[in-house]
Amino acid sequence: MKTSIPVEERMSAGHLACQGCGATMSMRYALKGLGEKTVFVIPACCWTVLAGPAPKSALDLPVLHSPFASAAATATGVKAGLTARGDRETTVVAWAGDGGTFDIGLQALSGAADRNEDIIYVCYDNEAYMNTGVQRSGGTPEGAWTMSTPGKAGSARPKKDLDAIVLAHHPAYFATATPAYAEDMTRKFAKARTIKGFRFLRILSPCPPGWKTDPKDSAKVSRLAVQTGLFRLYEVENGRMRLNMPVANRKPVGEYLRLQGRFKGLSAEAEAAIQASVDKIWNEGKS
Repeated sequence: MKTSIPVEERMSAGHLACQGCGATMSMRYALKGLGEKTVFVIPACCWTVLAGPAPKSALDLPVLHSPFASAAATATGVKAGLTARGDRETTVVAWAGDGGTFDIGLQALSGAADRNEDIIYVCYDNEAYMNTGVQRSGGTPEGAWTMSTPGKAGSARPKKDLDAIVLAHHPAYFATATPAYAEDMTRKFAKARTIKGFRFLRILSPCPPGWKTDPKDSAKVSRLAVQTGLFRLYEVENGRMRLNMPVANRKPVGEYLRLQGRFKGLSAEAEAAIQASVDKIWNEGKS
């Protein structure tokens, strides 16, 4: 079968991820789009561990680990250093989880976006602090179980609208992606590499231990997120939004929710409310 995805691999099989890890699948496709002239800045998150213990690394590219709160600031410094040396070709990527983006790293992210720093910031959004034991983050959906929202009803707060926050900074490029749509993801990273200024990609990244899913279903779960309309694949460039995957016949959100043990406490009323919210967004034609 023909594919637009490059064959060359820049991630080895020696990584330390759990089976079915969406963040690892996402990294593999991102690397195929970014190419060899890339430097990664990774704050405290699952990928701090997944790359492997120094001096070894599962990534065939330079990696700099940064403090939890400063991925965007560190990436900005790396880019400035490369530019000072006359290197204007190497792409600098901050690769962070939702804890280091929605919450702890939000200030540095906002500053870099406001200054239009020439970096790519990636949030692999697995919707909780997974590396430290599945605690609620600003990216956790309402009704989802975590170790810090252990009641039957799960998280009482809705997921923070990070897309709107980032887009309010008028980035040079913004996109969403998920590993079930590998060609879409690879294309977006390849495109982001060619653009100057602040670029941001948010990846919905299934986490089997945290989402309480079967590892073999990671691609299925992320595909259902799109097919039900819960997660929209789109990109924004020069202020114009383009929907990459219109969903004419959306599947019921229950098909996505019921694959995940973290939503087992959802009542029928709560599921109906989620469905109504998704329907409203699509029926009104919102991005």
